[in-house]
Amino acid sequence: MKFTAEQIAGILDGTVVGDPNIEVSKLSKIEEGTLGSLTFLSNLKYTPYIYTTEASITIVNDNFEPEKPISTTLIKVEDAYEGFSKLLEYYDRIKANKLGIEQPCFINDTVKIPENIYIGAFAYIGNNVEIGDNVKIYPNSYVGDNVKLGDNTIIFPGGKIYSDCVIGNNCVINSGAIIGADGFGFAPTKDGGYSKIPQTGNVILEDYVDIGAGTTVDRATMGSTIIRSGVKLDNQIQIAHNVEIGKNTVIAAQTGVAGSTKIGEHCQIGGQVGIAGHLVIGNNVKVQAQSGIGRNVKDDEVLQGSPSFGYSDWNKSYVYFKNLPKLAKTINELEKKVDGNN
Repeated sequence: MKFTAEQIAGILDGTVVGDPNIEVSKLSKIEEGTLGSLTFLSNLKYTPYIYTTEASITIVNDNFEPEKPISTTLIKVEDAYEGFSKLLEYYDRIKANKLGIEQPCFINDTVKIPENIYIGAFAYIGNNVEIGDNVKIYPNSYVGDNVKLGDNTIIFPGGKIYSDCVIGNNCVINSGAIIGADGFGFAPTKDGGYSKIPQTGNVILEDYVDIGAGTTVDRATMGSTIIRSGVKLDNQIQIAHNVEIGKNTVIAAQTGVAGSTKIGEHCQIGGQVGIAGHLVIGNNVKVQAQSGIGRNVKDDEVLQGSPSFGYSDWNKSYVYFKNLPKLAKTINELEKKVDGNN
């Protein structure tokens, strides 16, 4: 698929400096640009490459003025990085614009199929499923009974949505993600075993939620596990039953959140973080990677460590942690001197 500089400028509301008819069909890093490719310049340390790149088109900030001759056609926009991201999103949307129903697949007779739909081969759509407009369900996906899928939602290959779950508009469920599996609920029995507690609730994803590949969001024991609008979950994350995650919070890979914990809005949680159950995490909280959270957290805290404590305190303490052998040696030497003087 080819685009001209003029077409790209139209998408980005930018200005062409150079040949408006030059075409590109691929993307490249600015230092690796080749003829027919599109790149961008936003980080100033890469500026020297704009004078040597062979990329046909380069997106730049609107205040950029070359100091030497260049061969690439420029598209000037307010923010080059944001413009390039917007273009990637546009391209991805075109690439994923599949329509129709492939065979073989199973669609229950109770399901009303909208006009704009894509259902891939070997997909399963259960009883009383509600499907919004422009939904895309890729091959080998499973959508259980009574599920609701909002407009423009995408389920990539192998995504699984268990019964009664509600998925909002413009959500993305990546490959291997499981929404609505049973929460981890077992009661000890007199004989030393465990009896399963039925998980009768569901999962609700509000609008613009992204779920990474291999991530699992468990259904509630009662009520709902709720992922609020704009939340982004990376790959291989575990969200337990009855958890609630506030809007626009982002969580990196391999983090686990135990049952009934409430996480606030606009939080940023690093990879491999463990969060205990029945906690309340405030708004705008930042948690560094591999931290362990075992207490309630107030708004705006920045945490690190396991168990975690204040980020700046952790950094100061780390200076002592790594010098403990040296400090211990110094103390031993001082003790010997004191004993010798006695």
